[in-house]
Amino acid sequence: MTGKTAPPAKKPAPAAAKKKAAPAPKEEAAPKEGAAPKEGAAPKEEAAPAAAEAPAPEQPPAPTDESAPVPTEAGAEATPAPAEGSPAPPAEPPAPAPEPKLEKPKEEPPSCPLSLSVEEVSENSFTLTWKAPEQTGRAGLDGYVVEICKDGSSDWKAVNQEPFLSTRYTIPNLSSGDKIHVRVVAVSASGASVPATLEQPVLIREILQLPKIRMPRHLRETYIRRVGDAVNIMIPFQGKPQPEVSWTKGGQPLDTNRINIRNTTRDTIFYIRQAQRGDSGKYELTVRINGAEDKATLDIQVVEPPGPPQNLKLVDVWGFNVALEWTPPADNGNCEIKGYRVQKSDKKSGKWFTVLERCTRTSCTISDLIIGNTYSFRVFSENICGLSDSAAVASGVAYIEKTKTTYQPEKIPQRDMMEPPKFTQPLTDRTTTRGYSTHLFCSVRGFPQPKIIWLKNQMEIREDPKYIALIDQGVCSLEIRKPGPFDGGVYTCKAVNPLGEASVDCRLDVK
Repeated sequence: MTGKTAPPAKKPAPAAAKKKAAPAPKEEAAPKEGAAPKEGAAPKEEAAPAAAEAPAPEQPPAPTDESAPVPTEAGAEATPAPAEGSPAPPAEPPAPAPEPKLEKPKEEPPSCPLSLSVEEVSENSFTLTWKAPEQTGRAGLDGYVVEICKDGSSDWKAVNQEPFLSTRYTIPNLSSGDKIHVRVVAVSASGASVPATLEQPVLIREILQLPKIRMPRHLRETYIRRVGDAVNIMIPFQGKPQPEVSWTKGGQPLDTNRINIRNTTRDTIFYIRQAQRGDSGKYELTVRINGAEDKATLDIQVVEPPGPPQNLKLVDVWGFNVALEWTPPADNGNCEIKGYRVQKSDKKSGKWFTVLERCTRTSCTISDLIIGNTYSFRVFSENICGLSDSAAVASGVAYIEKTKTTYQPEKIPQRDMMEPPKFTQPLTDRTTTRGYSTHLFCSVRGFPQPKIIWLKNQMEIREDPKYIALIDQGVCSLEIRKPGPFDGGVYTCKAVNPLGEASVDCRLDVK
């Protein structure tokens, strides 16, 4: 064979000839028929035309590694590509496996569900709760699968046919007395998680619960309704097995013609279609299981507006004032009287105007009446329902007469205004910083106006530009401009007038 037959052997090789998926070594292909001789043996001349006649499929260019083998048709021999100028060895048969593809790394399945626990157990079911796993993967969870297995068996059965996303599940239709093992698996597109398993099996039995009334907060105080309103109250309770519920009023059974009671497994409903004042009182609720019981009291008060006050009297009239008195109403509307509303009406206009609201006493004084007018008065009583339907009207009227008065000017006694100096606000000790101006203040009074003298260490401060002394409306001030250590000492303010003198002092420290 000559060097001209080499070019056909350099045709593009399929992707299977890449380094990562190279065919088996030549030693493994040697036993096959028509296998090429080992390296160093003379190749047969007939093999070169066979390699040249084999059609090469269109593939991307092979790597530049010349030692890679070139596959041919099935059953044909394949040889490594010879270097230029050397005879081509016989071809070797291709690998029978299909062309491998690079697989994407698989996503990890979700992690195990967390905090698996039993929330409630009944005589034929129990309820589980758990938390979502920390890792759910890119695709997210498809849901959860709950599996159970009876104690002593290894046969796990799925309770739900399809995954669900809730983290709470009730397993029904169980037999009382059974011990059930439970586990929960998180499922996603990448697979199932490690199951979360309860450490101990669940015993299917009814959990006894002592009776307990859950009285709502707003019913722990007096429950107030108006006459004619509906009373609809729901009071929850708990207890297992189903407790016995009973209502009484004053130790006697309720009147079922007026009061309707409806009980469920978890609450009792107290209903009155139209409340009357006779429905007021304390109702006792009892929840009982065998010998154990719990009691609660419901206090209902049905109210209505009160009656008018009684015995309204016009007690006295003087100057611009009128005094009224009355007594409480005979009917308070089944609740406390909050106060009284007092109104007046003058004869000219005939309109009523409110003078006092929520007057808590049974008497009052009305002032600032107009001279020459005649007034009538009435009083309403008030409770939590509002004002009484009618008012008590005073039998008499009040006429405000004009009174004759003689003006007498007030005699103002003469007063001696002379007063010696007196300091009303003394000086206070001060500490200042070197180079920062400071002020000293005090207050003095006296008549005639006293003369103010400032002294430093018992020496009078005269016209020194370092000090500025002022007095305004009895307030004396001394400004010390940019003091130094020499300016510290005792400062005295002296006030002098013909009737005497007074002085105050303070210490100034400069740091």
